[in-house]
Order: sequence, then structure tokens, then C-alpha cells
Amino acid sequence: MKARDLMIPLQEHLKPDTTLREAANILRTAKRDDERSGVKGLPVLDAAGKMIGFLSIGDILKAVFPSYMSLMNLGDFTWDGMVEDMAKKAGDKKVSEMMTKEVISVHEDASLMECVDHMLKNNVKRLPVIGKDGKVAGILYERDVFFAITKAMLNENNGGAK
Repeated sequence: MKARDLMIPLQEHLKPDTTLREAANILRTAKRDDERSGVKGLPVLDAAGKMIGFLSIGDILKAVFPSYMSLMNLGDFTWDGMVEDMAKKAGDKKVSEMMTKEVISVHEDASLMECVDHMLKNNVKRLPVIGKDGKVAGILYERDVFFAITKAMLNENNGGAK
């Protein structure tokens, strides 16, 4: 089994100059398969269609709640609505400011073993899949890899015969 066999074809992407406000809305409403159920991350493509980064829900949360805040005792100075105020301010930041720039990806011909190896070693839940043209062809999600593996584990690939 290859990455192209399990990937979800790329239907949406982000641009580096998109605001986090716009990106959050795209993530919330993006299509996955035939449903608009939202996604947890999308590739960031330049004008030529080349992947230059990846923006995830976690990246947006980091924009709202900077890492230095974890060093403080927030109970001493927070107020009701503080996170909401911070979110409004973070909404104007550009995707290019918050995206992950070094993206782990796989070629469409990568084996399932290679994909699992990348996911585990790099602690990622999504892998952009690069097509023969060098552009993102789709996204391989951890859950789809899990379902392929459990199908084999449960011997469902050939009708359940042992």
C-alpha cells in the first residue's frame, strides 16, 4: 500500500498572506472527502503552488496563547474574556508568521511503513503527500493509516478469511 492509496486529495490550502482569522474559518469549514467537517491543518502554498509551510489548529492556539504565558501564574491577573480578547488580536496575524516552515511530507509512492515511520518519529498526525509534479497532491491522516493497519490486523482485507 502506498501513500497515494490512503491520502485524501487536496481540496483546500492556505496562502502565506491569509490572516489567521480567515485561516481559522477555512479550517473550520474545509471539505474532507465529500463532507464539510473541517480539518485540523492545511498546507500553505506559494503563488506557484509549492508548499512553503503547514498551518494547524495548534499553530493558531500558539498565536492566541504564546508559550511565555505558561511560565506565569495566570490566576493572579487573568480576567473573564481574556482569551477571547487575545484571539481577536491574533486574528490579524498572517499565516506566514505562525505556520510550521519545516514540514514533514512523503512522496505519493512512499510505502505505508515509511509513512508510519515519519508519523511516529516526528510526532505528526498529518503528512502532506507530494505528487510527481512536486506539488501537494493530498494529505495522509493518522486515522486513515490506523484504519488501514487495523483492517490488516483484523484480517478484513480479504473478507475475514484466515
